[in-house]
Amino acid sequence: MWCSISKVATMSGVSARTLRHYDEIGLLSPGQVSVNGYRWYGRTELRRLQRILLLRDLDVPLPQIKAILSGEDDEIVALRRHSRFVSAERDRLDAIAVTISRTLDDLEGGRSLPDDEFFRGLQEGRAQLAATLQEKFGESATGVLPTVDVWPVHWSREDFDEAVSQGRNLYNRLSRARRADVDPTSSIALDIVEEHYEAVCATWPASPAAYHGLADLIESDPSQRAVVGVDDPDLPSWLAAAIRAYAVRRLEHRP
Repeated sequence: MWCSISKVATMSGVSARTLRHYDEIGLLSPGQVSVNGYRWYGRTELRRLQRILLLRDLDVPLPQIKAILSGEDDEIVALRRHSRFVSAERDRLDAIAVTISRTLDDLEGGRSLPDDEFFRGLQEGRAQLAATLQEKFGESATGVLPTVDVWPVHWSREDFDEAVSQGRNLYNRLSRARRADVDPTSSIALDIVEEHYEAVCATWPASPAAYHGLADLIESDPSQRAVVGVDDPDLPSWLAAAIRAYAVRRLEHRP
């Protein structure tokens, strides 16, 4: 029995766009494609999708899921590695939560929070994120982020607040483009993403390869997905596709 992509999307709760993305990255291809381009999925593909969704529920990154399902990675070893990542991520978020609490005390008049303490949790969080990136993607991944002391040295608290405000405005514009079904690889999307690239370069000198790698981080790291997708859960995947396209087309990155 063959199921259309729309039926699979309805049964699984995964959008047709996501299923097409899985096909594009070689994670889940349809069992058959008819002459008119319709995609059909059989029992084998449905079983594979079920396993993909189980691993996604555990927040295992798509590249690692692909390796597991291809037999290139031992599932137990992969899940243990992922468990270490989750534990490190929990510790990083705990450090940031402490900073948020301190900042709220400051804003509500509980006590005056010195600027160096304001950035302390951000420093700790950035250092922890670099460690988890190295665990997850290898040594080269740590180059995706600036050093932990970039913000405190060059930015005041007002600079940070302004950057956060500008970032939210940019994410809102990106979200509006996504909701309007703008192709993330189109010139319209890349013109907006150019502002994202410039904002990134304002805090660290991202090479074309590093900016391209940032797409994987936005898609797979829970905290980064939370930041980008706070108002639009579908934005991280859209933005990741746009970043990859921008790095290749505008920055001449060659993956």
